[in-house]
Amino acid sequence: MGTVSRKTAFMVSLCTLITVASTHYNPSQPRANSGFEYVDPLIGTLNGGHVFPGATLPFGMAKAGPDVIGENQGGFSSNDSEPIYGFSHMHDSGTGGSPSLGNFPIFAQSGCPNDDINACQYTESERATMRIPGSVHAKPGYFDITLASNIRTEMTVTNRTALYRFTFPETPVSPNTTLNPHILVELSDLPNTRSEANITVYANNGRVTGSGIFSPSFGIGTYQSFFCLDFEGAKLKDAGVWSNSRATNKATSLEIRPGDVRKTPSNRPSGGWVQFEKPTQGNQIIARVGMSFVSEEQACTNAEREIPTNNFDSVVAVAETAWRSKLDVITLEDGCVSDVFLKAFWSGVYRSMISPQDYTGENPFWESGEPYYDSFYCIWDSFRSIHPLITLLDPHSQTMMVRSLLDIYRHQGWLPDCRMSFCKGNTQGGSNADIVIADAYLKNISAGIDWNLAYEAVVKDAEVEPPNWDVEGRGGLDSWKNLGYIPTENLDTDGVGTETRSISRTVEYAYNDFVIAMLARELGHTADYQKYLGRSGNWKNMFKADQRSSINGTDSGFEGFLQPRYMNGTWGYQDPIFCSPLLDFTGCYLNPDGKETYEGPVWLYTFFVPGDMKTLISTLGGPERFVERLDWLHESGVLYVGDEQSFLNVFLYHYAGRPALSAQRAHQYIPSLFNDTVVGIPGNDDSGAMGSFEAFVMMGFFPNAGQDVYFIIPPFFESISIRNGQTGNTATIRNIKFDPNHVDIYIQSATLDGVPYTRNWLQHSFFLEGGVLELTLGPQESAWGTKPEDVPPSLGPFVNSTVPVNETRPVGKRWQMSGINWDLAASQ
Repeated sequence: MGTVSRKTAFMVSLCTLITVASTHYNPSQPRANSGFEYVDPLIGTLNGGHVFPGATLPFGMAKAGPDVIGENQGGFSSNDSEPIYGFSHMHDSGTGGSPSLGNFPIFAQSGCPNDDINACQYTESERATMRIPGSVHAKPGYFDITLASNIRTEMTVTNRTALYRFTFPETPVSPNTTLNPHILVELSDLPNTRSEANITVYANNGRVTGSGIFSPSFGIGTYQSFFCLDFEGAKLKDAGVWSNSRATNKATSLEIRPGDVRKTPSNRPSGGWVQFEKPTQGNQIIARVGMSFVSEEQACTNAEREIPTNNFDSVVAVAETAWRSKLDVITLEDGCVSDVFLKAFWSGVYRSMISPQDYTGENPFWESGEPYYDSFYCIWDSFRSIHPLITLLDPHSQTMMVRSLLDIYRHQGWLPDCRMSFCKGNTQGGSNADIVIADAYLKNISAGIDWNLAYEAVVKDAEVEPPNWDVEGRGGLDSWKNLGYIPTENLDTDGVGTETRSISRTVEYAYNDFVIAMLARELGHTADYQKYLGRSGNWKNMFKADQRSSINGTDSGFEGFLQPRYMNGTWGYQDPIFCSPLLDFTGCYLNPDGKETYEGPVWLYTFFVPGDMKTLISTLGGPERFVERLDWLHESGVLYVGDEQSFLNVFLYHYAGRPALSAQRAHQYIPSLFNDTVVGIPGNDDSGAMGSFEAFVMMGFFPNAGQDVYFIIPPFFESISIRNGQTGNTATIRNIKFDPNHVDIYIQSATLDGVPYTRNWLQHSFFLEGGVLELTLGPQESAWGTKPEDVPPSLGPFVNSTVPVNETRPVGKRWQMSGINWDLAASQ
C-alpha cells in the first residue's frame, strides 16, 4: 500500500507522450515510491500559515522544533531573516490567535569566549542566531538546521520525549573560544506567560530538571509543565544556573515564586546551563528532553523508557515507520500529474495528523482508564474536515479522541469546543463537539464509546446554559428556545459570555440541534428528534427577505440575507459584505466589538444550512438563482477560502444538481492557493484544517460533517484507494480518461462495482465495505448527478434501522435508499 507508481511499463511510456508545462511530471526524473517522500513539513511556514514543521509522531505530545523571533505560533518561520533563539519540545501547529507551548527552549553555543561563562549569551535577544540559508531539511519525524554559528541541530521524537543531536564545528566562530560546548535551558514558553518556575542542575551528571506554570493561548486558566534534560557524548566540565544575562556555577537550583519580581519573563529571564569538554566523537552531543504534565520524575521516566540508549538514527527510523504506517492506508496512481499536486496532497494528509495530541497518562487532574487527547484547536475549525479525515484514514485514533471528549465531559461537566494544555478554550460559535459525536456515530466510530453518555452530553449542550459560555456550551439559550434565534443585544441572565456573533451563532446552533436530532433518531429518542429537528430550522428567523447587498454603491443583484435581530423582533443591520476581503476583513473576531458574524460576512453565513439545503435553495429563489448566487460568492472576492467556514461552499452546487461546478471551484483554489510552497496555504492551518481540506478535495470527495454524506468530484489523480482500518476493505475511486492537465474535470458517467451510479454523493458504507467507483471524465459539464433524485438528502440520510445504545453499527451491506421519505421539511 502507499505506492505512487505506474502499474506497468506501458503506463510509463504513456506519460512520456504527454506534453505538459514544465511544472508537470518529468519522465526523466524517477518518482518516489510512497507518500512519505512527498511530504514537505515546511509548507505553510510563511504568510500566516503558522505550521509547525519540526519533528513529531502522529498525534504525538512531544514536538521538537526551532523557535524564531518574529513567528511564535508554530515556533518556526521559513523567513531566513528571523533568527533562532532556541529549540523547544512541545508545539501546536497552525493556530491563529495567541501563541502556545514552546516550553523550556534549549540553545547550544560552541563555547564561551576566554572560557568565561559570563561571556556566553543567555537572554533570548542576545543568543538569537541567524540560520545558514538552505540548511533546513525536514521530513516527518525529523528536522535539521544549521545556524550561523556553524552548529548543526537535528531533532526527532518519541511520544513524550524530544531528542536533539548537536554537531559542533572544530573551530568556534566566536574569537578566543575553545570548543567546550555550552547548552542552556530557559524557563519560558513561546508567549512568555511563565509565572512560577523552578530548575535544578545536577552537577555530578549534567541532568537538568524543572517545571513552570504557564497560560494557554486561547482560553482560561493555567497549566504546569515539567521537563527532564540529559546529555550524552562529552565529559561534563561545569554547570549552574543563570538569571538576567549573568550565570553562576555557585548555585545549581533556582526557584521563581509568586510575588518574586522574576515571575515576569520579560523582566527576568532565567534558567540553567551545562558546559562540556570537547565531545569524544564527531563533535556531537545528544540532548534528550522528557516532558510531562505530572511531575519531573515522570518526565525523567518518560525519557528513560522511550529512549534508553540515545541512538539518534534509530529513533528517526522508528518515527519514519510510524508515519509510513499512517500514510500507507492511501494508494495513488498519480496519472502523471505535477509534483505540485503530490506534494500538496501528501503534506495535507500529514498535517491533518499532527493534532489533536495524545496526552494519555499525563492528565494531572483525574485518573481514568480512558484516553486523553489535548490541543483540540478548535473544534469549530476541526469538525468540518480534520475529524472526518481522521475517521476515514485512522478510525482507531478518532475513536480514542471521541472517548477523550466524553471523558472530559464526565469529569468537567461539559464537552469542550476548544481545549489546550488541560485548559478550557474559547468557544467561537456553537457547541461543535456535538457534530463530531454525531459524525462518529453515523460512520461506525463506536468501539468503547458509551452512547448513553454521549447523548447526555450533547443534550446538555442544547438545554443547559453554563455560567461562562465563552469556554463551553452555548449562551442565550432562553432566547434560543423562546424566540427561535440569538438576538443582538440579548438579555441573558443565565450565564455570561461575549455578546456578539448573533447571526453566526444562530445558524451554528441550528446545525448543532440538527445533528442532535439525527443522533436522537438513531438512538430511538423520538420526541427529542422532533424537538431538535424543529429547532434546526431557527436559521429562518434571521432571514430578512428584502435585504439587498451592494459593493461601492453597485447592487449585487441578490435579495434576501441573514440580518441581526433584536429581542423585540425588529431588525438591525450589518452590511452583507462586512468582514470579508471587500470590507473590513478583520472586523469580526472574538472580541466585545466583534459584530454579528464570526470571521466571515453575512454573504457567507447565509449559505450555512448544512442540514436543510433544500429549504435554503427554495428560500433563495430556486436552484438556478441559487447557483447564480453561489457563483457570485466565489467570483466577487467576498469569499476567503483561508477560513474553515468557507470549505463547504465549494460543494454546495451538488444540492442544486450541478456537481460539475463544485469540481470547477475545487480547481479554482487548488493549486492556486493550496500548493507545495512555503506559502502554500491561504490561512492559518488551524491544526491541519487547511491540510485536511485539500486532502479531501484532491481525493475527489468532501464530507458534510455530522451527516453520512460525501460529495463526489473527480480525484486530482488517476486513481486513489483507501484501506479501511476497521474492516480491512479497500475503496477505490478511479478516473477513466484522466487528464493530468486537469482540463477534463467533469464527470460524464459513473459506475459503482460495475453498476451505473448517478447519485452525486457517497455514504461511509462505501469505505467500510470497499468497492470501486469509476468516473468517466470529459471537458464539459454533463447530465450526471443533476436529477432531483441524485442530489444529497436535505435533512440527513436515514440508515437501515435504529441501532440499540452501545451496540456497534452494522457493517456488511449497503444502506438501502429506496422507499425513504427524504424531505422532512414538514417536521419543522
